[in-house]
Amino acid sequence: MRTVTKPLGNSTVLLEVEVEAQRFDQAVERAYRKLAREVEIPGFRRGRAPRALVERHLGKERFRHEAAWLLLEEAYPEAVAEAGIEPVSRPEIELVQAEEGKPLVFTAKVEVKPEVSLGEYKGVKVTREVRAVTDEEVEAELDKLRKRYARMVTVEEGEVQDEDLVVLDYTLKVGDRVLAEEKDREIEIGLGYLGEEVDAALKGSRPGEEREIKLFLPPDHPDPELAGKEAWLRVKIRSLFRRELLPLSDDLAKEASEFDTLEELRASIRKRLKQEAEKAADQELRRRVVEQVVAGAQVELPSSLVEAQAEELLEDLVSAAESKGVPADRFFELAQSTPEELRERLRPDAEQNLKVRLVLDAVAKAENLQVEEEAVKAEVERIASLYRQDPERLYHSLKDQGQLEFLREKLRRDRAIDFLVSHAVVEEASLAETE
Repeated sequence: MRTVTKPLGNSTVLLEVEVEAQRFDQAVERAYRKLAREVEIPGFRRGRAPRALVERHLGKERFRHEAAWLLLEEAYPEAVAEAGIEPVSRPEIELVQAEEGKPLVFTAKVEVKPEVSLGEYKGVKVTREVRAVTDEEVEAELDKLRKRYARMVTVEEGEVQDEDLVVLDYTLKVGDRVLAEEKDREIEIGLGYLGEEVDAALKGSRPGEEREIKLFLPPDHPDPELAGKEAWLRVKIRSLFRRELLPLSDDLAKEASEFDTLEELRASIRKRLKQEAEKAADQELRRRVVEQVVAGAQVELPSSLVEAQAEELLEDLVSAAESKGVPADRFFELAQSTPEELRERLRPDAEQNLKVRLVLDAVAKAENLQVEEEAVKAEVERIASLYRQDPERLYHSLKDQGQLEFLREKLRRDRAIDFLVSHAVVEEASLAETE
């Protein structure tokens, strides 16, 4: 087989392929056996009619066409391998010659993984900014602990306030029609469980008190007869509870942590916040290094790759919405966009994502960065532990689905980022110094 590769620009190539005449003749014979099983020739069982009769019944052109596509299934992947290209789209194939006794000749136009021209990727200059931990943040964490370990006490005479827990009965009606009714419902005021306007209306009420609250149903209510209608919510406060916070003392440390004193607890919180700030600084450093390297590289993205990535981003958004109980049509309604419009808005993100991947792949190739099988298995074990699955079973499942290579590519890109960061010129600074 002979393959000639012609670049067409914009990450597109044209393969001109010539397959030996002998192979095409063998493909014609295979086409006969296949077609003979699909047609009925009077006087013969399926698959038993002589080739001449089948050919006369279907026509020589049908034979040649069938043979050509049978051979193309083998020849096109071979041509791709011979050309050393990585297609990213379906090929546009054109038959040039398909005659018995002659070579099969065809062309295939296909978009390929684009070439990346790396700029200076070693020694990029970046600043690593570490956010300073303030006393206010430490005290805010202590307040969270106080709320988490607070005791709920019954309030007999007081009025409803923000963060109070109330037990109530309610009925929602439009005219005489009851839309919702519930007894002994527990809600925390200020979180909007029944709506912000309901929380606001309940403030100042007392246990045993009843209140009627006028509401308006949303204009996009699923029932058109109720959309935008006036509704009344009748509420009766049955019980009122309030958090009794532990004082800022050693008792809080003993109850909420393994420490005996408040100062030890403060020091532990400050240490944790500093570690989180360091981790965030490392993540931001990696992002900035990659951003600079990508900005310095040149890559021409095939439209099919961008479209596929934009579609993937859109599917991720829809799946995330559906996981929260929002159907796809409702999601697009809330986004005030059609799928086509949203897909177009996602194109810049799709292009950037692709550039990052391609540049990191180019760095990994330039530096011959490899991922050992042990590293792949270790990552599978990490994922398995997150989802409480058997690592061995998950490994084989991913392998059977052809997903292990995607995992290996991700790890290879992570190593490329590690390489770039380790070769960057990093200036340390606290966030306060940069403000």
